[in-house]
This record gives sequence, structure tokens and C-alpha cells, in this order.
Amino acid sequence: MSQETTVLPEVCRFDAAGGARIYRVSCDAFPGFVVHCYLILNYGPPTLVDVGSGFGDANDQLLAGLEKVRTEFGETVGLADIERIIITHGHIDHFGGLSFLHEKMPQAEIAIHQLDARILTAFEERVEVAKKAIRRFLQQSGVSDDMLQGFMDVYGYSKKNMHSLPVARTLVDNQKLDGLRFIHTPGHCPGQVCIMVGDVLLSADHILPLITPHQAPESIMPYTGLGHYLESLGKVARVEGIRMALGGHQKPVENVYQRIVEIRESHERKLEKVWGVVEKSPEPLTMNDISSQLYVHVKGFHVLLALEEVAAHVEYLYQHNRLAIANLDEYRREENPAIRYVVA
Repeated sequence: MSQETTVLPEVCRFDAAGGARIYRVSCDAFPGFVVHCYLILNYGPPTLVDVGSGFGDANDQLLAGLEKVRTEFGETVGLADIERIIITHGHIDHFGGLSFLHEKMPQAEIAIHQLDARILTAFEERVEVAKKAIRRFLQQSGVSDDMLQGFMDVYGYSKKNMHSLPVARTLVDNQKLDGLRFIHTPGHCPGQVCIMVGDVLLSADHILPLITPHQAPESIMPYTGLGHYLESLGKVARVEGIRMALGGHQKPVENVYQRIVEIRESHERKLEKVWGVVEKSPEPLTMNDISSQLYVHVKGFHVLLALEEVAAHVEYLYQHNRLAIANLDEYRREENPAIRYVVA
């Protein structure tokens, strides 16, 4: 049993244009944090979108939710009938249960965007590549050696339940598959896809109703970063006829187009806050300095998340000529020094 008990949302049905029935099944991503998976019926073969984290009770919760689709909603679909598993993006809370589920339903083909495919097919390799990139990022951010090692330990621990798996189908932007339309929306994750199911958008972590999805700088991984994310928001804003979005977390988004405007405005405010901290400082600041001022009360792993969020905005400001590197001589001379920023 997990150490913290979460009250999960009830299994819920949503109907989409074209006759699709979409069932939302929820499970713990991590203690106190819920992720949604979606079973799509009557719209091509039975398809499961995302599989949860695999941590704690998540696998049992997912199986129990799928069983409720059968017993409480009268759908004659069991695990053996699900023909396809689509992973919306390569973050552990959305694909971590895949090893467990693949053993129970090996008949289901696994599909993911091509930019995230190696997260599944070469998981161990991708972990090592990501660890090196994160270590370099933390050094450039100016964190202490103790903090750096602590972050690396936590990052490595969160990847222990997964191993490489075969991918039967790689997805690309604007691909159509059995009525589903895939929209590649990088930024939060390189291979993030949103899925149009009739007039309903499965928005994964790209568009959420109450928070702006976590951002990390492109210096850690290509196709992330705030610039890519804002471009992807614009791409979805140009898609006509979205009645509702069902995200990977939280409640449905009733007005997707208005929510996109709100998210953009939120990032504009964050950019000005970050720039303002640097502008007011008498000394050049590292990304860790900026994050420590903006996120005073965060603790534990959330310190790393806050640092990545700040770094994504610092990177964007630097890319748009609003910040400059103050210690260029040190940057040129040293292998990987902490970068200090001033207003350009």
C-alpha cells in the first residue's frame, strides 16, 4: 500500500462526436497526485491512452478502474480486448505502468510519438543520457554539490520500475489513425501529442485547467523549452471545433481556446517576474539564485521542479535578447561553470 491515501475521482464517461465513448480512469501518479488514463471505445479498436506511473497502488487502481467500465457501465471490454495502448508523452507518470500492463495484455500494440519512442525502446540508454544532461544543467544553475547529488539520487530512484519495451507504431504530427488525429505539441515533453477524438481533445499535459504544465529548458532536452511550448499552444488554438479537453490531470477544460489565452498570459507574467528579479539585483544571478527568490517555500523534489521552471523562462529571455551572460570569461575558461545573468 502507498503511504498516502488519495481519494480518486470516480470512473467517468464522456461522449464525443462520431459516437466515441471515452472513459476516464484515474490512479495515483505519486502520493497525493492523480493522473488520468482514458479508454476509447466505438472509435476504432478499443484503445487505452496512458497507463499511469506504476508506483504504489497505481497498477491495481488502473485495473480496478477498467473493471468498473465493464461492471458499472456495461461495456463488454476486458484487458484481452484492448488492441492499442497510446502513450501521450514520455513522462513516467504516464507510461510507468507499461511494463506491468504489457505482461497482462501483450496483444496490445504500443504507440508513441517518434521523438519519445526511445524512452520506451531504449529506456536504460535514455535514463543515462538524461542524467548526464541534468547534471550539467544543475552545475550551470549554480546549485551546491550536496543539492546536486540529492537531486540526482531522486531522479534515478524514480526510474527503477521500468524497462525497455517494443513500440509497434510511432506517431507523427497530423497523423490520422482509425478516426483519431494526433497533434504534436512539444514543449512540456519532446514527443507530447494531443489526440482529437471527434470534438474532444485528449490534451495530456499540454493544456490543464488549473495549472500551467511544468516547463524545463531546452538545454536539458531538445524539443522542450518555453518557446516550443508556446508554439504548440498556438497550433492547438488553430484547431477548430474543440468542444472540450480532457487532460492528464485535474478536471475537464470546458473552454480550450480561453484556457490557452490564460496560459499564455501566465507565462508572460512569469517572464516579467524572472526578468524583474535580475533587473533589480545589484549582482549577476544564477538560475538557482533566481529560483530561490521566486520559490521561497518549496521543499524536496519540488525545488528541482521550481528550478527547471525558472530555467525555462531564463532560457527564453536569453534567447529573446533580454538577458545576457555576465561571467563570459569564466564560461569560456571553465568546463561547466555556474552561469550568471544580467539584463541585456
